[in-house]
Parts: sequence; structure tokens; C-alpha cells
Amino acid sequence: MDQRSVPTLLEIAAKSLMNNEPRGIHALQVLPKHLFIQLFTTAFLGRYKKMLKEIVKVWPFQCLHIGTLNIGESPYDILEALMDGLQFLPTQNSSSGGSKLRILDLTQSSDRGITCYYRARYQFCSRSCVYSQHSILEIEESQNRVRCLEMDASESEPVSPRKRIELLVDISFSCTMRKKQFISFLKAKAEQSAGSLHICCRKLQIDIMCVHARSLQILDAACISHLEVNRVHLRNVINLFPQLIHLKILKLTSLPLQSCEGRNFNIFLNWLGKLEILQELTLSSFSLTDQLHKLLRVLQPRLTTLSLSLCHLSKSDIIVLSQSFQVTCLKQLNLSNNKIFRDDYEPFLSLLESVSSTLQHLEINNCKLTDSVLPALLPPLSRCSQLRVLSFAFNAISMPALINFMQHLTTWMNLQYVIYPIPVHCYERSNFHVSVNRQKLAEVQAQMKHILQVAKREDMCCSISRV
Repeated sequence: MDQRSVPTLLEIAAKSLMNNEPRGIHALQVLPKHLFIQLFTTAFLGRYKKMLKEIVKVWPFQCLHIGTLNIGESPYDILEALMDGLQFLPTQNSSSGGSKLRILDLTQSSDRGITCYYRARYQFCSRSCVYSQHSILEIEESQNRVRCLEMDASESEPVSPRKRIELLVDISFSCTMRKKQFISFLKAKAEQSAGSLHICCRKLQIDIMCVHARSLQILDAACISHLEVNRVHLRNVINLFPQLIHLKILKLTSLPLQSCEGRNFNIFLNWLGKLEILQELTLSSFSLTDQLHKLLRVLQPRLTTLSLSLCHLSKSDIIVLSQSFQVTCLKQLNLSNNKIFRDDYEPFLSLLESVSSTLQHLEINNCKLTDSVLPALLPPLSRCSQLRVLSFAFNAISMPALINFMQHLTTWMNLQYVIYPIPVHCYERSNFHVSVNRQKLAEVQAQMKHILQVAKREDMCCSISRV
């Protein structure tokens, strides 16, 4: 038997408490605090919602992070149970018992454990909010400065009689009923706290924003560092912009094509230029034909990810991009669904030269790439010494050209992952219907596997574009 599958005595004890809920809840009052982490893990993975609520009520640490724990399907029941356990007790009673919880982090993170400690009274964990005026860090540091200056208590601001708590949560606004219920629950919890709960949303996803304009009022725009907006007209998106100044990641997808013209687009560009820490920009379904220079003019030079899929880029746009200083730091570049190779592809070759020292991830799917262009791509691509991922799916490439290209790619030892197109000979046309011959496709995959074996590139993964 695999020893790793054998539960420890601590795990068995925690499971036993879960099976006897009244006894488990009573045990929380006398349980040593170092056992809480195992008990929380068992309750979380077993989806014991009532027990999770009670654990949060008496949590003996100042932080609680779900970290790498997998919420699984139907996450909102678990998240609501955790939030329902938050206690906004008078501060004068906080030392006499009850929960010491100050930060409840419901965002999943690969580098964060379940709990962490503050090393000093006013030194908070790295996940605490740093931008909002309503954050615990800002308020308590302000109070600490007042104490250091020995100001008279009557001259200082009154201390809130309720304990302040910070809730870190990623929020997705959409039309699904369950998500709407979760937002309503979140609003009710904020109202219950009477101002003691600071909702810190780092990642915000919005689908059809006009439906949720009022619900956005519970969020502090200064906290948001990752914003994704889908199927929303630009004139509605820009209403969020005045205080969204700490964005690191911005993704705008499936916006109406006409939204990139006129006054709204100019307002968008003006605001975009104020995002001094923006690192990743994704624009999809934008009509940027011959307008890319306006966008690049306002972007900061520290951009590491640029995705412009289906943005109707012209030859002049690629020329402007290859000559811009913003590309000098790019690690990821996605130009898929643009007709880059339909005519003159020299501008794209120049672009590869410009990003050769930093580029790690390149996507040129469905860009009218042909057999005659592949040999020209090899020299500039080979100089991209940091390249790890290359995707050129959905391009009309023949099998001989693909084999030759792949044989060259296997000599680039840093390249780890390649997504290649279905060769043209695998497609069959009949009665105006196009289908893929599965047997021919399997032969292509076997040939690609053989190429890797011959090159002794067991570390390299090649996959075909989805049919």
C-alpha cells in the first residue's frame, strides 16, 4: 500500500469531528490552535459548510487563506459559508476570545498556504490590501501614527467600535442566477458589517456590464488589479476608468467594432496612458486598422504581454509595432486572427527581431501563414532565445512543409511547447462540407511524435490544433 494514501491520526481525528457535527462544534472552543489548519482543510475538502462557518467564527489566527485548496464545482456555497462566519465584534472584546481573523482570503493562490502570521502588530501579510483608503493596513497605520505623535484622544478620530475585517475575493458578474445570488449575499454581508468589512476585489470579470452597474458600488475600484470585460460597449467600460488606476492586467474582449472610433476611443486612450503599472493588455475584436499607433503611443514601456487577436491589423500596424519601444520588454505576444502573412510579411520578420531578446510565448494562429513563408520565419525565430511556446494553428500548411519546419524547431532546446495546424491534406470537401479525415490526422500525429523521438526531445510537447 502506498504510504501517502494512509491517513494520519490527525486526519482521522478531524474526519471524526466532521461526522459528529455537534461534538465538532463544541470541540472548537477547546481545540489547540495548531490543530485548526488540519480541521479547516478537512472541512473544506469535505464541503462541511456549517462546520466551516463555525471554524471561521473562532479562527485563532489573523489570516485565513484558502491557498491551493480546490473549491471544485459549485464554489459559491463554500464561499458563502466562509463569509457567513465573519464576526464584527466590538474591538474592546476581541482579546477575551472569539475569532482573531482580520483577513479572509478566498482567492486561490499557488504560493499561499492556509494561514500566515503577522510578524508585528502593524505589519500585515503580503496579501493585505495596499491601495485602498479603507484597507486595514491604511487605517491601522494611520491610527499608529496618531499614537506615536501622542495626540490627545479627543483630537484623534474615534476608533470604530467594531473590528475591521478585510475580505479578498475574485468576483465575476454575469447573467447566471447563482452568481447574482452570490453578489446579493456579498452586498448583504457588507451592510451587516456597518462599514467594518472592506471588500478587496483584485480580479474582476464583467459580462454585459449594464446589468450590474448598481452592484459594482460595493467594490473599491482602487483595489482592482485584474479587469476582464466581455461584450460591453466601450462607452460603458470607460465609466469604470476614473479610479481604476492600479491595473496590472486589462482584458477587453468581444467589444462592438464601432466602439474604437470617435470620442469614446479617445477617452479610452487618455485613461490607458495613466495606467503606469499595466503589464498585460488584451484586446480582442477591436477594429484597430491603422490605429495601432494611437494605442502604442499611450502605453507604458514595461508591458510584458500584448494580445491583439482579431483586431484587423494592417501592414502599417505591424510596421508601427515592430518599431515601437513597447515591444522591447514583451514576453508574450498574440497576433492571432489577423491577416499578417496575406501580403508582405517583412514587417512581421522585423517585429521578431525587435522582440528576440525577451519573447517567450508567440501565437500566430489563423494569420494566413503558408508554406512559402515558413522558411523565412526560421532565422528570426531562431534568434528568439527565450522562446518557450509557439502556436501557429489554423494556417494552411502542407505536410512536407510542416515536417521540415518541425525538424528545425526541435533543435531549439529552450522551445518546450508547439501547437501546429492540421495539414491541408487532412481536409476533405464534399457537397460544400469540409471535414477532417481522422485516419490521416492520426498519421500526422504519429509522424510528429516520431520527429521528437529522433531528435531526442522527450521534454518537448507538440499538439495539433483542435478540430
